[in-house]
Amino acid sequence: MKNNRSILSSYELGDMTVCYMHMDNGLPEMILFPGKTPNDFFSEQNLQGESLVQIKLLDDAYPGAYANGTSMRNSGTLQRMTYQGQTVEETPDAVTIRTTLCDDRGYTCVHMLSWIKGEYSLESSVRFENNSSDSVTLEMLSSFSLRGFTAFARNAGSERMLLHRIRSRWSAEGRLVSETPEDLQLEPSWSGWGMNSVRYGQIGSMPVKGYFPFGAIEDTEEKIVWAAQLAIEGSWQMEFYRRDDDLAFSGGLADREFGHWMKTIHPRESFETPLAILTVVRGTLDEACQRLTFHGRKYFNRQPESEERLPVLFNEYCTTWGLPSHDHIHNILQSIKGHGITYFVVDCGWFVEEGKSWGDGMGDYIPSAKLFPQGLGALAQEIRAAGMLPGIWYEIDNVGKDARVYQMEDMLLHRDGRVLSTENRRFFDMRKQKVIDYLTEKVIRQLRSSGFSYMKMDYNDTIGIGCDGAESLGEGLRQDRAASVDFVRKIKKELPGIILENCASGGHKLEPLMMSLCSMASFSDAHEAPEIPVIALALHRLILPSQSQIWAVIRKTDSLQRIAYTMANTFLGRMCLSGDMTDLSPEQWKQIDDAITFYRLIAPAVKTGFSYLYENRGISDRNLSGWQALVRIETEETDYRCSDPCMAYAVIHHFGGLSEKEIRIPLPEGCPLTIQSVYTGTKAQARIEGNILTVTTDVPMEAIAVYMK
Repeated sequence: MKNNRSILSSYELGDMTVCYMHMDNGLPEMILFPGKTPNDFFSEQNLQGESLVQIKLLDDAYPGAYANGTSMRNSGTLQRMTYQGQTVEETPDAVTIRTTLCDDRGYTCVHMLSWIKGEYSLESSVRFENNSSDSVTLEMLSSFSLRGFTAFARNAGSERMLLHRIRSRWSAEGRLVSETPEDLQLEPSWSGWGMNSVRYGQIGSMPVKGYFPFGAIEDTEEKIVWAAQLAIEGSWQMEFYRRDDDLAFSGGLADREFGHWMKTIHPRESFETPLAILTVVRGTLDEACQRLTFHGRKYFNRQPESEERLPVLFNEYCTTWGLPSHDHIHNILQSIKGHGITYFVVDCGWFVEEGKSWGDGMGDYIPSAKLFPQGLGALAQEIRAAGMLPGIWYEIDNVGKDARVYQMEDMLLHRDGRVLSTENRRFFDMRKQKVIDYLTEKVIRQLRSSGFSYMKMDYNDTIGIGCDGAESLGEGLRQDRAASVDFVRKIKKELPGIILENCASGGHKLEPLMMSLCSMASFSDAHEAPEIPVIALALHRLILPSQSQIWAVIRKTDSLQRIAYTMANTFLGRMCLSGDMTDLSPEQWKQIDDAITFYRLIAPAVKTGFSYLYENRGISDRNLSGWQALVRIETEETDYRCSDPCMAYAVIHHFGGLSEKEIRIPLPEGCPLTIQSVYTGTKAQARIEGNILTVTTDVPMEAIAVYMK
């Protein structure tokens, strides 16, 4: 079908333009352009049209062209819908465009696209309204659907497109995977018949397990990148789709086929999808990613005042390994006070019973009288007396098999009428008021009465496909996760000023919704692994470095070179110390103190900066070779780039295996070129000649950091 397009409307939103195309199927599609709408695009393509809303209702036909079981896009529901109109609302702070589709049965879809003025991304969601007299069941409803990726190409844009996803697994978060449509068999067929789809995501209550809720498409010739994130705490999906000369890209809640989700909407009721964050830029993938992460700055800026300068924290988990005690913490405090540490976090195990493990005993949350004979309040007072703010660990949603509440089945999630159990955990049903009352007592009131200012929220198992209590397992999961997020909001409301740390086995909840509620997140559970800097660098594409809490576990047997490597990791985000602090030598402490001093220098750029990522290493994330580097340039609070920065820093990790002794890094345009300070634990040296930062290295597994003004 030859392209019979017409422009329905277009709007300039910052440095982007959204263009709504009216295709000959009667439904509008949405295209994002960097800058203004070009004069000519889609010049030679055969296009069939792709609606900006993707929806499937239970009683309607499933899509054809061999899609059934592969994709729910372009269903019979869409075939019955027509475009009704578009409205634009502008306030001093934002612009919102609402596009309405309806059918003759009384069903309405309102696509909402919002731009918060000054930002570099857009917010997309869809509201379904049932204005009929009968209940109807959703099987799929997207948060966004984009089009226009081959707008500047001839025909199908062969051999110029890249599709980017970011994979994740426990202690190995953030691996970028870039593939061509050709390799994924996403080329149009010879006849234009048939479709193909790459539908990916995750199922369960750990939203960053398998993949981050992220995707991007790049036109390598035009150097344009489109990227999207989902703000979601449960099962989700994204989909690269093709049936003509252009690609389509959509995402939202995992649908019935992918995520066991159906949702019944009764007459006069409505349902709104989770938020999607969208951007487009003429630039690099890393630039597109940082435009997305910039979306979170406004939430970080609302965090407690103590977060303003990104203070250093200490977490005792890699010191006590789940067996903290008052006496042990007293000894740690004597060792670390006076070293510039602001937060002291008591991790898991403060409730452990004799002969049991912390992981099997959580849920009752009765402080151990043996470990803390004076109570948690006395412990918090001692931490404050040492000049630090006290923090403590909870795993809110999950219950260990040795806890008393593990047997209280009416408080727990069920599937198929049976308590939902994994190897050693069960799950609170967060939708029940008795559970919220219980957790209010055990968490909120205990935090308040004991005087803790910081709470680490962990989450160490996944619900899987879903739970009972709703019209589908997937909807049960969605409701439970929404209730869990509401409880986090309740904590913030009842304990104003509390610092919240987002942790889920390290990095399994590094998505925009939870990040918007928390001061920071545990970047990973890779506590002492050599690949910590690899993970930490990759996360610059996904979360703000000011929220990426990176472990620096120091052992009494560590050389100064190893300590410098470990401490330099934290320059990629937030500094979190742990380890054998009571047994370190003065020389080891000096290496740590020098790192803390350096961290304070660079903290403004960690907080508001733009990252340039460099990698020249092997394909293994575990058996490291080669090198990597970060150059981060300080920016304005309201800009994700800065034309005249006053400072920058670089962190280089040399893993070994290089024949040459010099690493040469071209510094970005505008980067300050005067070295003010260098941090290293070896004889590695750095110099700048022209705009080239050259690092001379001698030994493997070393790090050097350079502060420039």
